[in-house]
Amino acid sequence: MQNLDQQVIAQSLDWVAGEPVWLCTVLSTYGSSPRAPGAMMVINAAGLYCGSLSGGCVEEDFISRIRAGEFRQGSQIVRYGDGGLPPNRTLPCGGKLDILIEMLPAGPGSAGYLSRLGQALSGYLSLRKEVILPHACRYLEACAYSGATLAGYEGNRVSLTIAAAPRLIIAGLSTVALYCAEFSIALGFETIVCDNRPDALQNFAPQLHKDVIVKETFPARYLEQAGCHGNTAVVALTHDPRVDDLTMMEAVNTDSFYLGVMGSVRNSRQRLQRLETIGGLSTAQLARIHAPVGMDLGSKTPAEIALAVMADIVRHKNRH
Repeated sequence: MQNLDQQVIAQSLDWVAGEPVWLCTVLSTYGSSPRAPGAMMVINAAGLYCGSLSGGCVEEDFISRIRAGEFRQGSQIVRYGDGGLPPNRTLPCGGKLDILIEMLPAGPGSAGYLSRLGQALSGYLSLRKEVILPHACRYLEACAYSGATLAGYEGNRVSLTIAAAPRLIIAGLSTVALYCAEFSIALGFETIVCDNRPDALQNFAPQLHKDVIVKETFPARYLEQAGCHGNTAVVALTHDPRVDDLTMMEAVNTDSFYLGVMGSVRNSRQRLQRLETIGGLSTAQLARIHAPVGMDLGSKTPAEIALAVMADIVRHKNRH
């Protein structure tokens, strides 16, 4: 499954082939907000839209303004909340929301622009985007990787660094892996499961969420060949040292922000010793591995363990 912002880009590309679209990006929030800076929504002239800017309190008003013929400049910033658009709309959460609106005309130029944004969200490159209001974006260049989309503006200049959407790679199928994949999809992660064991694939793969990507290959081999961008988490959940240990030996060579292996405290201690003595991992590499994986919630069932794993991943994602 695509992250919500990736879905926004995909829908934008579909529409902009034959009609203009309005690409909206959250620049900053004040107070409570369900959407972080960098979150996107696209809307067409008919009022159809994909994505979101808030919990629903902004979208209806925004759609009515598009239909009324507003926001025809190449770019502009609008504010919802205190001091925002007249008539002043007070957000139920009591906060403020600043949004960059870009009107993109139909045609290949806009399609190329959107495609590059999509590549950044997919982790193929990192992009810095600058917009000089009220003009269309004229600066979109590769830049150093950022773990989260960064947004800033001063005067008529807006700058954004586009980060990859979050990704979870699960090494090995198991009951816990099924729940992790389910939670991961719900949380908006691109979710990939790697396993080359016929029995595991036969028993578990049919139960996976339809949007999970299954790679029938040894997890360590997949990491070696495909690599990871910096917004990737890698977890090994089989209790099989041949799978879990080798996955970690390869994963420490990637830019992943989170690495974890399932196991008891005792088994985790033994695993780290193996990885040091047999795998040759350094102290710094071992320190990257969360073993046991997940937050300490006193979890007992597979679903509770998966919840602890995903909670810890989200905690680190939102801080790195």
